[in-house]
Amino acid sequence: MKIKNLADLEMFIRVAESGSLTLAAQHLDQTPALASSRIKRLEAELGVILFIRSTRSLRLSNEGELLLPVARLAIKQLTQVIEEMKTEKQIIRDYLQISMPSDLGRNQLVSCLDRFQITYPEVSFGFHVTDHIIDMYRYPIDLAIRYGNPQSSGLIAVNLFQENYRLLCASPQYVKNFGKIAHPSELSLHNCLRFRLSDEIYENWRFLNKEGESLSVSVKGNRVSDDGDIVKKWAIEGMGIAYKSAIDILPELMNGKLVPLCPGWQGEKVPISLVFADRRQLSPTIQLLRDHLREYFAIQSDLLKQTKIQLGI
Repeated sequence: MKIKNLADLEMFIRVAESGSLTLAAQHLDQTPALASSRIKRLEAELGVILFIRSTRSLRLSNEGELLLPVARLAIKQLTQVIEEMKTEKQIIRDYLQISMPSDLGRNQLVSCLDRFQITYPEVSFGFHVTDHIIDMYRYPIDLAIRYGNPQSSGLIAVNLFQENYRLLCASPQYVKNFGKIAHPSELSLHNCLRFRLSDEIYENWRFLNKEGESLSVSVKGNRVSDDGDIVKKWAIEGMGIAYKSAIDILPELMNGKLVPLCPGWQGEKVPISLVFADRRQLSPTIQLLRDHLREYFAIQSDLLKQTKIQLGI
C-alpha cells in the first residue's frame, strides 16, 4: 500500500493536532468538505479508520495514533529535503562543455574562465578549442562562444561583444620589408594569410571606410589554415598580412608585435555571442558566466578604443 497524495497526509496531521476538520481546513486554506474527503481517501488507501467521529467530536483511532508520529516524521523529512534542494540551487555547481574559437580561446578565454572558477570552485569545465562549428544538437556541447550570428535559426545567441570587427594587420618586419598599404586594393600585391572556415577558404575580405564606402577584395597567398591562432602566429613571424578579429590581436597591437594597416578602412563586423541550443539551459550558472564574459569583453572594448586612438586606426 502507498499514499498517493501527501497533501492528504498533511491534512491528517492538522486534523489530529486541532481535533477539528473545520480548524484544520481553515489552517490549510481549504473547505471543511475538502478536508473530510482527504481524510476519507487516506483511510480508504490505508484500509483503516483513522478517526472516531461523532456529530460533535473527533478523536484518533488506535490506527490513527500509530500513524501520527510516523506521518509527522515523514512530512518533516520531506520539508527538510525540499529546503536543502532550494539551498543547493543557490550554490553554483555545474559541469559545462564549452566550445570556443582557437585564437580567442587559447590566448584569452581560458584564463578568463580560470578566474570564473576561482570565484565559483564548484563549477567544472570541459573545453573544446576549435574553429570548426560544432553541431550542438549532435554533440554534447552546452555552450559555444562564437563570432557572428548562429547559422542555425534554432540556436539561442546572447550578445557578449557587439562592436568587434576585422582588421588588417602585419608585423613591423613585414611592413619594413614590403611597405605599408594605404588602400585595400593594394592587397593583390601582398601575401595574404588566409583562413579556412567550414571547408571554404575565406578569401573575400570586406571593408568599410569612414565615408560609408564598402569594398570587397579577393586575396591570394601561399598559406591557408583552419586555425585562427596559426594565422596570427604567421602574421607575427612576418609571413604576410592577416585579416583578424580586432579583439584577437588586441594584445599584439598593444605590445607592438602587430601593426594595423589601412587605418581608414575597417573590416566587417564580427560580434561575439554566447550560443546554446535551448533557452531552458539559461541556468543560474550560465547567467553568471554570461555576466562574467560581458565584463571581460567590456574591459577589452575599452582597451581596444584606447589602442585605436593611440595607433590612429
